[in-house]
Amino acid sequence: MIDVIKKWFHRYFSDPQAVLLAILLLTSFTILMTMSQMLAPVLASLVIAYLLEGVIGNFQRWHIPRALGVFCVYSTFITLLVFIVVILLPLVSYQLTQLIQELPFMAAKGHELLKGLPEQFPAMISDTQVNGIISSIRLKVEDIGQTLLSSSLASIPAVIALIVYSILVPLLVFFFLKDKEKILQWLIAFLPQEHTAAKKVWVEMDAQMGNYVRGKAYEIFLVGTFTYFPFAYFGLNYASLLAVIVGLSVIIPYIGAVVVTFPVLIVAYFQWGIGPDFFWVAGTYFLIQALDGNVLVPLLFSEAVNLHPVAIIVAVLVFGGLWGFWGVFFAIPLATLVKALISAWPRTPHTV
Repeated sequence: MIDVIKKWFHRYFSDPQAVLLAILLLTSFTILMTMSQMLAPVLASLVIAYLLEGVIGNFQRWHIPRALGVFCVYSTFITLLVFIVVILLPLVSYQLTQLIQELPFMAAKGHELLKGLPEQFPAMISDTQVNGIISSIRLKVEDIGQTLLSSSLASIPAVIALIVYSILVPLLVFFFLKDKEKILQWLIAFLPQEHTAAKKVWVEMDAQMGNYVRGKAYEIFLVGTFTYFPFAYFGLNYASLLAVIVGLSVIIPYIGAVVVTFPVLIVAYFQWGIGPDFFWVAGTYFLIQALDGNVLVPLLFSEAVNLHPVAIIVAVLVFGGLWGFWGVFFAIPLATLVKALISAWPRTPHTV
């Protein structure tokens, strides 16, 4: 057994490049696990700067000076940030509060609908089953009320955190974009002169992650925007809130689109019942989902992410459990990174 372990260790860790990769991975993972909350503004700024860097790179490919590209992209980012903080977040928060206040009415109306099912379909559902479903719904509504109460009690720290983020993140993003080369040279100075394997992994990861993450950010914006306008045109309640939810749902492959369908259809049903407006909203929503999957995704993602669906779902569960929203957002790029590491890891030839 010891000989097997020694041979395995010799094959995968005898190369200095492999040791360097292991140290970098261990250091990065330790920092993320122990200091993620403390460094959250820095990590968020790095993500945003990385997203914006792709646009600045396009400016440079069009022979526009980097300084001018940074100014244009950063100005657009600040404008969008002001819109989100000043207009979108208060509107979504207000609509979320309205929706939660309306939940008891929706639950009561749902009770009436459920109580009529045993008479209409006696062979399929009984009064006992209906009472069980009603009890479960009542418990869920009470849980939501308690969650809302606890959230309201914790709102002051959340507001303080939002203020801190609103000041620190734009400032950090600016310096990450402006001094990108200086920061990279400073970091590379800590590495040994021979870091070919680390560079190879970074190039492959940057190609995969850059394509996916930037494409996903554009997809969130476009899907959310093109969902809002028809919802607002039809007069659907909570149009802004639902559009934000639909936009964010594209982060989670396969599952997000299915889950977000329920709030859209439930809100439409309780507003209009089964009628023309309900079918118009439902049809528009399913059309947007179809266009997203069959037109938008192929256009945005020029390079296919060659991962099995099982690997994608496992990555979402694992990284989402470790790092929450950002873990879910980066689940597929991180899974691609793992795959790139496995393929690029230096190995000593196996000897019999």
